[in-house]
Parts: sequence; C-alpha cells; structure tokens
Amino acid sequence: MTISEGSLETLSERIDSFVLAVELEACAPAFDRGLRAEVLAGLARPQKVLPPKLFYDAIGAALFERICELDEYYVTRAELSILRAHADEIAEAVGPRAALIEYGSGAGVKVRLLLDAMSAKGTPFGTYVPIDISREQLVRVASDLAMEYPLVPVLPVCADYTAPLTIPDLPEGVRRVAFFPGSTIGNFHPDEAAAFLRRVRHAVGPDGAMIVGVDRRKDARVLEAAYDDRDGVTAAFNLNALARLNRELDSDFDLGAFRHRAVWNDGASRVEMHLVSTTAQRAHVFGVTVALAPGETIWTESSYKYDEFRFHRLVRQGGFEVHQLWTDEGSQFWVALLRAARSRSDDHRVRR
Repeated sequence: MTISEGSLETLSERIDSFVLAVELEACAPAFDRGLRAEVLAGLARPQKVLPPKLFYDAIGAALFERICELDEYYVTRAELSILRAHADEIAEAVGPRAALIEYGSGAGVKVRLLLDAMSAKGTPFGTYVPIDISREQLVRVASDLAMEYPLVPVLPVCADYTAPLTIPDLPEGVRRVAFFPGSTIGNFHPDEAAAFLRRVRHAVGPDGAMIVGVDRRKDARVLEAAYDDRDGVTAAFNLNALARLNRELDSDFDLGAFRHRAVWNDGASRVEMHLVSTTAQRAHVFGVTVALAPGETIWTESSYKYDEFRFHRLVRQGGFEVHQLWTDEGSQFWVALLRAARSRSDDHRVRR
C-alpha cells in the first residue's frame, strides 16, 4: 500500500492527537490515593501482599519483555504458536467491523497477529482499543500501531483494568470483542477473575465475545522454573515492585535484604511469587513503618493454572460460555474463544 505525502501528514496529525490525549487526559498519576491505600493495606496484613500492578512501570515492562524471551518461560512461545497457527480462524470468529478491546496491551506483539490476519482476509476494520497501566509503553505502542495499520482507528486508554473503567465511545454497529492474552487471567484469584470477567461481559454486551489466554496445569518443575529463571530476570522483575516504591513513594526498602521465591501450590493450582526478607528489618512507606522478620515474605503475585473443569466453571461464573479452545503442540496453553452468555438483564432490555 502506497501512502501519499498528504496521507502521511494526516496520519501524523492523528498520532499526535491521540498521544496528546493519552498523556494529558487518560493517565492518572503513577500513585493515586487508591493505589497508596492498597499498598499500605497490603503491607499491614499478617501475610504481607503487594498488588501485581506495581510491576508495570517502564522498567518492569522492559523486564517482562525479557522474561517472555527466556528459555524457561514457555508461556509466550506456546501462546504465539497458537495465535500463528489459528489466527485466520480467530479473525473469522471476530468478524468484520469488530471493536477489539485489549486489556493489558503491553508491547502489542500478539494483537498484530490478529490485525495481520484480518488484513489478509480483507476483513473491514472496526476499532482497536488498547488499555494499559504503563503510560510510557501505551503511548509508544499506540503510536506504532497507528503507523502500521493506518486504516484502524486506535483509541488508547491508560487505566488500571483491574478496576471499573470507561470504554471510549465506539462507532455504531461494531461488535465488541475483548482480547486478554498472556495468561493474565491467572493473576487474579478465582473470585476476582470471575468479577473481572463479569465486568468485561458488561463492556462487550450480549453480542460480544472474548479471546483469552489460559495457562494449563502441568508438572511443578516446569512451572517453578518458568517463574524462577536461572538468569535472575524474574527475580529482578519481582524486586522492581519494591524499587518502584523506593523511587515513587520515598520508601527505603533495602533491596539487598530480599530474595525472590517462586513456589507451586498444588492445592490452590497456582504459582506464588514472594519476596523473602533475609533479615530482621524495618522500612518506611509513605511515612508508615513496615517491620519484617527473618524469613517473612511479601506475596507479590499469584499465577493460577487451569484444567478444563476449573476453566469452564470460571467462565460460567463470569457470564460467558466457552465456544472454542485452541492449544499448542505440547498442550501447555490454551487460547479460548468465549461468547457472552445470555442474562436476565439482556432479556429485560429486549422486552423494553
């Protein structure tokens, strides 16, 4: 496709316009009152916890991109193999003039596979709505995608997708399809995951759908290695949560007094990531003293793994139904197509 000088000028103006909107309107301060309160409440619990959203500042996002390239971290390779093998089928299921809403757009690698498949099929585009908490990465990725796919309207939203948020106004007649790759659904506890799915179900509406990545249960050694790599990249990613508190909340955690731990909890079907205090210590967070005993941990992330029974149950609780499951050659991962289940509120709207 050849783009004329005038088209390039118009495209440049469009990029400048939405980047400015992201920078000035959509992005809240890095630490708003809600996140400060969440951090302090978590560190006051008997089992100290920090929200995983702390991982994803610019440094954490870059570290996570490195994690995705590690030998031990099978998740990204498995999911990409599924998307590459079945992108045409997924694009067909998405349909024409779809509004693709990506929760946690990250580096935008996986959505490109769907956009390419839709382009190759000549499917008329609707809109792409990337949602991410990392302001810097969202601006960069939204700009890149607008350049690469000039026919796709891009409406970026800088927000915490774990909380209720507002989807921008979309063109009339588009079908809303949520895209949630990367097994991030596993970072929610099951009741939180069901609540998140219900919010997505509300956002996409009764005719909507969702494409979601799901990590499957497997050997504990494979799982623990994926979250505790020999190069220490995941350890650095985990410690970055405390480093970010030091940078942005004037905290004074001694990063050298913690070590990274990843352990498989079979009964709960999850990998747990912890930061383990190696000594008795005190730190200060937003003026509050946090004391840790030797061996005490701060729980930073859970990553739940699903079998078919657990996943179907979760999907039903979230207001969807499983329409199709695609897996990789090693049966390590799923990409699932969910369709909105009918609800009483849908029937009420039809009757009115």
